[in-house]
Amino acid sequence: MKIVQVKMLKEGDRFSRPVFIDGKNMFVSENVPLRIKELERLERWGITALHTEGELLPNNSGNPQADLSDSVSFVNYINTPIHREILDTYRNLTTRFREIQRNIEMQKPMDNGEIDKIVDTLFSVLADHRDDLIQLIFFGLPGESDSAQNALNCAVLSGIIGAGQNMIQHKLLQLATGALLHDVGMLRVPKEIVGKTGKLDQTEIGKIKAHTIHSYKIITRELKYPEEIGLIALQHHERWDGEGYPKKLSGRQISFFARIVAVADAFEAMVSDRPYRDSMIGYTAMRSILGDNGRRFDPEILRVFIKCMGIYPLGSIVLLSSSCVCRVVENNPEAPLRPKVKIMINKDGSMVENDRGEIIDLNISKKIFIARAVDPKSLAKTASE
Repeated sequence: MKIVQVKMLKEGDRFSRPVFIDGKNMFVSENVPLRIKELERLERWGITALHTEGELLPNNSGNPQADLSDSVSFVNYINTPIHREILDTYRNLTTRFREIQRNIEMQKPMDNGEIDKIVDTLFSVLADHRDDLIQLIFFGLPGESDSAQNALNCAVLSGIIGAGQNMIQHKLLQLATGALLHDVGMLRVPKEIVGKTGKLDQTEIGKIKAHTIHSYKIITRELKYPEEIGLIALQHHERWDGEGYPKKLSGRQISFFARIVAVADAFEAMVSDRPYRDSMIGYTAMRSILGDNGRRFDPEILRVFIKCMGIYPLGSIVLLSSSCVCRVVENNPEAPLRPKVKIMINKDGSMVENDRGEIIDLNISKKIFIARAVDPKSLAKTASE
């Protein structure tokens, strides 16, 4: 990898490949401009050099499409009654799960009936409004997500993968419950470690890794859920190649449910905002998942995940070759690079109000293609300023 001196970087710089802090931890993905707050963060951390296999891209400020995400006025698309209903339900579930997290953190005795109700409601929304819920999670919620939202999102993604495996309802509910609770052990890790933005020492890393064991004990001993659900939490950081933790299990030694949650959790972490880095665009996250090559994830589960979600996940914002900005509204499993999209911004730059844009099936309109993915968070942020 090439070494890039931080002092030579400036706001707006972009690279053709991802940029890493230490060769392993991604700092910013490809073609995403650096922001001043990110450069200031490097200075606070005392980091003087970054690593990348890419090249510094030229400044395209003269191209009206190059900086589209920073120049276009954007209105949140969640403005129909059904979208508002889904959003209200999601927020209600988030509030209820935060209360469960507080009780777990304070080690209060708890009935798991409320957890079951949350999972049942989540599956009810998935059954009736699957695509809308996915788009809400990955497009309609600008700003930094918290651990309760991350848990709900992981449960949704895990349920989608499980359904793609033709899993029976009882097993799907177990899977979603484990996905919802898989990280509750983090509530027993000291907050100063969880919230630390600098480099963790080996002792701190060990305490972070212990969250899988804490989660297992909370789920099986305190909440009285069966072993199958506890193993999801215990093993979701095991790797297909045996290099994970806590027991370095490999392949099918790892619980099938845990292998599903590992994929869902990794993708969710990439597309959700975190305190230590901005979210990745859904397309970039999917490419990262696709590049795993049997290291972290079960290849068969990855195949099902990609078939369910598409290369451009539902809700992804894309720039077409026609200069229209669109939202992906339906995947095409037979042609994953040519989904159905709905126009949000016409080629003349005018907004389409109230989510009434024309739907284009790119598998039929062969002369039009996706030029690139656009970060929806940047569009939403521009609209609020």
